[in-house]
Amino acid sequence: MAKTNKVVSLHSRFIQCIMALTAIILFITSLCIIYLVDKQANQTIANETRVWANILAKISTPFLEENDDVSHIKVTKLLNMELKQAIITPIINRIYVYSLNKTGSIEYFTSYKKNYNFPPASNKPPETSQLNNIQYQENHLELVVEIKKAEQVLGYLLIQSSLIDKQNFIQKLIFIMIILLISSLLIAFVFSQWLFKTTTNPMLNLIEDINKISQSRNYQTTLAKQPYKELEHLSKSINVLLLRTEKHINNFIEEHQHDQSQNQALENRLSARTNALKESNQELLSTLEKLHEFQGQLVETEKMASLGDMVAGIAHEVNTPIGLGVTASSLLADKLSEIQIAFTEKTLKSSQLKKFLTDGDENIAIILRNLERAAKLISSFKKVAVDQSSAESRTFNVRGLVDEVLLTLSAKLKSNNVTVCVECPDDLYINSKPGPINQILINLILNSIHHAFDGVDNAIITISIMNLSDQLHINYSDNGTGIDESMKSKIFDPFTTTKRGSGGSGLGMHLVFNLVTQALDGYITLENENKPGASFDITFPVELAAS
Repeated sequence: MAKTNKVVSLHSRFIQCIMALTAIILFITSLCIIYLVDKQANQTIANETRVWANILAKISTPFLEENDDVSHIKVTKLLNMELKQAIITPIINRIYVYSLNKTGSIEYFTSYKKNYNFPPASNKPPETSQLNNIQYQENHLELVVEIKKAEQVLGYLLIQSSLIDKQNFIQKLIFIMIILLISSLLIAFVFSQWLFKTTTNPMLNLIEDINKISQSRNYQTTLAKQPYKELEHLSKSINVLLLRTEKHINNFIEEHQHDQSQNQALENRLSARTNALKESNQELLSTLEKLHEFQGQLVETEKMASLGDMVAGIAHEVNTPIGLGVTASSLLADKLSEIQIAFTEKTLKSSQLKKFLTDGDENIAIILRNLERAAKLISSFKKVAVDQSSAESRTFNVRGLVDEVLLTLSAKLKSNNVTVCVECPDDLYINSKPGPINQILINLILNSIHHAFDGVDNAIITISIMNLSDQLHINYSDNGTGIDESMKSKIFDPFTTTKRGSGGSGLGMHLVFNLVTQALDGYITLENENKPGASFDITFPVELAAS
């Protein structure tokens, strides 16, 4: 079953493409903007954290210098107050200050906590691997810097900055982008509707004009000029088509009027024959009813037609020796009259008598030889004719039977320059029906002469006969033009011929098929080998007889 293509609306496809393209562009743009904003915000917060870490480290330097066991609590309080006053930025959540004692160990000094919602840093001294490296957490970042004075490290400062504002801003930006995306899709939908309507209105008008022309069949109408270049090309092509259609219709009308005038003349001529045609039709119906009854007669007629070809050939062959005999006898009669006159007038000479006797012997030999040839031809024809008309079984020599058939058809073979090669044992005697075999060979040879050798210079027919397992095998082939592929499947059907207009009845091969399958109880096949000419294999049961 053929697959049918689904019809898609151009309107829906147009809108889907525009909206999909808009959505993809806005989505990619939004992702890029959010990524750049997030990256830039992280960089800004990190830079600001570094600046504040250095400022607060400088503020903490004098307090770490004054640190001792007596004033430790007072110094930490003062440093805490100083840090609280110094921090004015909202991004800093916590500050931790660690001191480096004389033994080189790091100890917690003081801290400032602005926002308790963030996790506190550990009182454990920071690792040196974190020094000056930004450490990003879920919603904050941390930075550890040294507190130095004159290249002497007094301690460390850990600063914690919030990322909440940045994250809130990103969320707002995402919300804005979503609103922008939805708004843009709505705008794209409205714009695509407007663009599609603007684009397709001329097309709809063009379709409407074509429908009007189709309904009114007024092909002289031309389509209006279109606003778009592509539609203008289409409109011009349609106008050309309409013009050619109009010319074609006019030519058709003229031809139709001419045909009508001729038909009217024919009707006038046929009106006088209507009654005769009615009677003929009645007779034709009755004839058609008897067609099957006459098929057998047609087959018999085909047999007689082949017999007629043999009669014509025999008549031609017999005329030649008889004509020579008549000529020789006339000449002998003339010579005899001359001798009688000379004898009566007593003027007969011995030389004249000697010459008459010599010429007489030659003429009598010619007459005898040609009469024997004619008798042999008539005898062969009579034997073949008797065999054709008889379906009785008898013992006969196969090679002799073939030679008799070739002798009766010698005139046809000579006139058409056809050579027949026979391959058959001379001592092959069988008990079978010679009549059907005669008829089969005659029809095959005549069929080759009539159909196979048009345009063939060296025409050859080959007949190979052998006996195997009480079966007589006959292979008949010629080197003619062969049988068309369209005819091979129906070669044995009745009324199948390639020369129906040239006198062919199409019953020859059908008769051969019937003789092989019915009269001889055998079978015949057409070989389909890719070689020149046609080749038939005939096989039928026989009884081998003693020679």
